[in-house]
Amino acid sequence: MSGNFVDYVKIYCRSGKGGRGSIHLRREKYIPKGGPDGGDGGKGGNVVLRGNRNYWTLLHLKFSRHVFAGDGENGSAKKSFGKDGEDKVIEVPCGTVVYNAETGEYVCDVTEHEQEVILLKGGRGGLGNWHFRTSTNQTPRFAQPGEPAQEMKAILELKLLADVGLVGFPNAGKSTLLSVVSAAKPKIADYPFTTLEPNLGIVSWRDEKSFVMADIPGIIEGAGEGKGLGFRFLRHIERNASLLFLVPADSSDIAVEYRILLSELEKYNPELLDKRRVLAVSKSDMLDDELIAEIEKTLPDVPHIFISSVTGRGITSLKDILWKELNKDADSSSSETLVHKSIDPRQVTSEDSEYNWEKDSLDKDRDDLDDSYDDDLYESF
Repeated sequence: MSGNFVDYVKIYCRSGKGGRGSIHLRREKYIPKGGPDGGDGGKGGNVVLRGNRNYWTLLHLKFSRHVFAGDGENGSAKKSFGKDGEDKVIEVPCGTVVYNAETGEYVCDVTEHEQEVILLKGGRGGLGNWHFRTSTNQTPRFAQPGEPAQEMKAILELKLLADVGLVGFPNAGKSTLLSVVSAAKPKIADYPFTTLEPNLGIVSWRDEKSFVMADIPGIIEGAGEGKGLGFRFLRHIERNASLLFLVPADSSDIAVEYRILLSELEKYNPELLDKRRVLAVSKSDMLDDELIAEIEKTLPDVPHIFISSVTGRGITSLKDILWKELNKDADSSSSETLVHKSIDPRQVTSEDSEYNWEKDSLDKDRDDLDDSYDDDLYESF
């Protein structure tokens, strides 16, 4: 179902607060002056992001937008420590990027399976009065409160991890090509914007080797001004090592359309122009050899090939070209050099604009949250 692909979600996270240290004096039979024995409070739980290759979308977070870690328990008598709060682990697909929803600043990203990133740290537990005994103050009647919880409204964006990204205008034949070179079954029709969500396909190559190809919805001139589907899905090709531009053979000017696509990519992220590019002229089954030779003279100076997904013309050669481009400078990884820009937090989806985020604020009436917290008291120990 098309609605099951979710690549953008806004959630509210809160770590656990630290437990209070105990103020207790030992009182036992035959021990008239037992002294202080208040234990330390437990540590609050962390909010942790963990990469999971079995997830492909953020759908599981769409209806679970409140993420709370456990609070640390208070210390008690006999130097008993409070129990640490339980960490809250958020499973996310590889390629997830996190931004602060209020400032738009980049926070972190998760690109590998089982990679863990602490999004919010839990508060430290307070020290019990046992720690504050001195020769001049043998019965301290004070202890540390626990550190408060941290909270954040976070935007999670999924940027698909693929080797090759397909770029082209609507109805350029991107989905048809993906269905031919892989086992993917994207929606194919003869009207614009048939593809409304990204599709991934595993492309088999020689000697049982393969690479991943991503198909995104078509972009048009003026996408930066909101025309068509805008830039919403271009984030999915930011991590691709190579870009495959598809321009149909029946275009009025192939070189002009190629430059328009480059211009739109540059408006979105100039770093996309540093990626390796391949130009494929699709629907070339309607051309003869003489016409192909004439068109070839006008093509830009990038690796190019004439293909036809219907007849299979040039498909094998296209795979060879893409594999060759992917293995140039194999030691360099596009994901390692990717620089995430800050986003505009005012640009939210319609779902988020209708969502009531007021109820997500910290509950000011939570027990002990209004305790006087003293940083200097912590730093001295």
